Amino acid sequence: MRPVPRARVSRALSVVAALALPLALTPVAAHADSTPTPADRELISSVTAPAVKRHLRALQDIADGNDGTRAAGTSGHDASRDYVAATLRKAGYKVTLQPFNFPFYQEKSTAQLERTAPAPKPYAPTPPDGSTVGDFATMSYSGPGEVTAPLQNVDLVLPPGPAPGSTSGCEPADFAGFTPGNIALLQRGTCNFLVKAQNAQAAGAAAAIIFNEGQTGRTETLRGNLGTPVSIPVVGTSFVVGQELSAPAGTVVRLKTDTISEMRTTHNVIAESRWGDPGKVVMAGAHLDSVVAGPGINDNGSGSAAVLSVAEALGKVHTTNRLRFAWWSAEELGLLGSRFYVGSLAPADLATIKLYLNFDMIASPNYALKIYDGDNSDAQGAPAGPPGSDEIEKLFETYFDSLGQGHNGTDFDGRSDYGPFIKAGIPSGGLFTGAEDTKTPEEAALFGGTAGRPYDACYHQACDTIANIDDTALALNTGAIATAVVVYAFSTDLPGPGTGATARMAPAAPGARLLGQVTR
Repeated sequence: MRPVPRARVSRALSVVAALALPLALTPVAAHADSTPTPADRELISSVTAPAVKRHLRALQDIADGNDGTRAAGTSGHDASRDYVAATLRKAGYKVTLQPFNFPFYQEKSTAQLERTAPAPKPYAPTPPDGSTVGDFATMSYSGPGEVTAPLQNVDLVLPPGPAPGSTSGCEPADFAGFTPGNIALLQRGTCNFLVKAQNAQAAGAAAAIIFNEGQTGRTETLRGNLGTPVSIPVVGTSFVVGQELSAPAGTVVRLKTDTISEMRTTHNVIAESRWGDPGKVVMAGAHLDSVVAGPGINDNGSGSAAVLSVAEALGKVHTTNRLRFAWWSAEELGLLGSRFYVGSLAPADLATIKLYLNFDMIASPNYALKIYDGDNSDAQGAPAGPPGSDEIEKLFETYFDSLGQGHNGTDFDGRSDYGPFIKAGIPSGGLFTGAEDTKTPEEAALFGGTAGRPYDACYHQACDTIANIDDTALALNTGAIATAVVVYAFSTDLPGPGTGATARMAPAAPGARLLGQVTR
C-alpha cells in the first residue's frame, strides 16, 4: 500500500497538535520532512477544541430557547440548521438546504387507559420519556384523542398458539360486523402495527389497542412504532392486559392520548467546497437533530460541532479533492435525511463520492474510543464495509496509535448515517464513543471510566446537555476527524477500488501522548 506524501502527514499530525494545545494537552510530535507552510499553520491553528465547544454552547443555547429540543421538525432544529448554514457560508462554502417531508411525532403528556365497565380498573402508563414501562404505551405516530367506548375484539387467538401467527386486524374482512365508534382490541402478529391500525381506522374504530401475542418472548408491554401518522389513538399493551380486557362481555374503556402526529418538512444542510476535483468528493457528515426529549448535545451536537469546526478551517483552502460536508436531519427517526440524500443522487453523481466519514456521538461521558470496523476483523454483527472501508479504519487506528492511545472497534450495525452510503457501495468509516450500552471492564481498563455503566447515561434524555460532554474524548476525536479530512482532502491515493491505496500516517515520536489520557 502506497503512503500519503510525507508533507500530507506533517499537515495531518500538526492538526492534532493544534487541537491538543487549547485543552492544555501535550502536542503530538510528528516525524515530518517538511515544515508546514504559513497557510497550513493558519489552517491548523483554527481547528481547536475550544472552537468545537463554542459551537456546542451555541447548540445548547438554541435548545434552551426552543423548549429544550432540537428535534427535526421543531423550531430548535430550524435554528440549528440556520446556525450551521450561516457559519458555513461565512467560511466560503456553497451551502444547500435540502428539504424533505417526514412524519413528525411527539407524545406531549402521559397517556391514560382505564376499564370503566363492568368493573373499573386503571392501567399503569409508560411515560413519554420511557423512564419506566407500565401496562401500556402509546405507539409512535398514534393520533391524539380521548375516547370512552365499548371494546370490541377483532379476530383474536386466545389462548395463543404455540408459535406466532395471529392475523388479528391484518385484513379488512376481520372487521366485518365491527360497530363504528367502538374501540378495536387487536392482537400482535403477522402484519405490522400500521396495517392493523389503518384497518381499524377504516372500519370506523374510535381507537385501537394492540396487545402482545402471548408466546414466550412476546408477553411484555408493546412499545410499537406505526411509522406513519394515523388519526386515531393507538396504544400497545402487555399480553396479560389484553387478555384481561378481552374476557368480560360489555367491557367499556376510556383511552386518552396527547400527541402530535403529522407530516412536516425539514432540511439537510450540505456544504460544498469551491476547490478540488469535483470528480473526487471526500464527504464527512453528522446528524444535526436531537430527539424530542432533549437538546442532544452529545447525540449529536458533538459530531456536528466537530465537523463544523473542521469545515470552517478548510473552507478557503485549495484542496486536491473536492470536500463536501453534511448535517443530516431526522436521523433519530430512521436515518431519513441521509437516506433521502443518497436516494436523490443520480448514479453518476453518486460515483463521484469516493468515501464517506460519519461522526455520531464523539464525547460520551463514560466513553470508549470506537472505530467503525471496516474490515470486519472483530467478526461481530454486520459484514465488512465496501472495499476501502478497511483503509479508513486503518487511518483512524494509526492516528490513535501515534498518540499511544488505546482504541477498539464497533460494528457497522446500521444505526447511523453511514448506512445508506454503505448500501450504495461507498467506502465508509467513522468514530463513536458509545450510547446506551454498558462499558466493559476491559474498556474501563483501557479508557478509564466505570465498567457496567452506560457510555452515556443521558442518551436520548433531557440531561444530554453541555454538561454531558467529556472534553478529553472530544479533543481526541476532533483531532482524528481533522486528521482524516485533511489527509483525504490532499491525497491522490484515496481508499477504494481504482482510487489507490490507503493514506498512512507516520508514527509519533516515542512516548508522545496526550496528558488528558488518565483513569477517571
